[in-house]
Amino acid sequence: MARTFTLDEARALLPEVRALAEAMQADKRGFDEQRGLLRRAGEQSAGNGHGPSGSLAASGEAERRVQAIQQSMQRLTELGVEVKGIEDGLVDFPSLREGRLVYLCWRVGEPDILYWHELDAGFRGRQAL
Repeated sequence: MARTFTLDEARALLPEVRALAEAMQADKRGFDEQRGLLRRAGEQSAGNGHGPSGSLAASGEAERRVQAIQQSMQRLTELGVEVKGIEDGLVDFPSLREGRLVYLCWRVGEPDILYWHELDAGFRGRQAL
């Protein structure tokens, strides 16, 4: 069985989880920006076979962003937290509630862990603690 968290344990991890989730969001935005640059570079070079200057740098930066996202996700997994959405900064903490497995739910921008939901309910099924 996966690690489960009490509300106090999840809240104790929240500063680290918040930092990792915010970093993943920033890296995802950076990756999307580099991907856009690479797409435009590909369109510009379609006729002559040469990429514009900077396309190699954009490729390297995109790869760096992907690696950073993977490292953040790995750390969250090591903590026992489940990433549900990078762009939303949505994470779940497995928890026991009335003897059954549920998720304590938090996303970037929320001041604290204020919600929970059934395993199959997802974000729309969140209920106030």
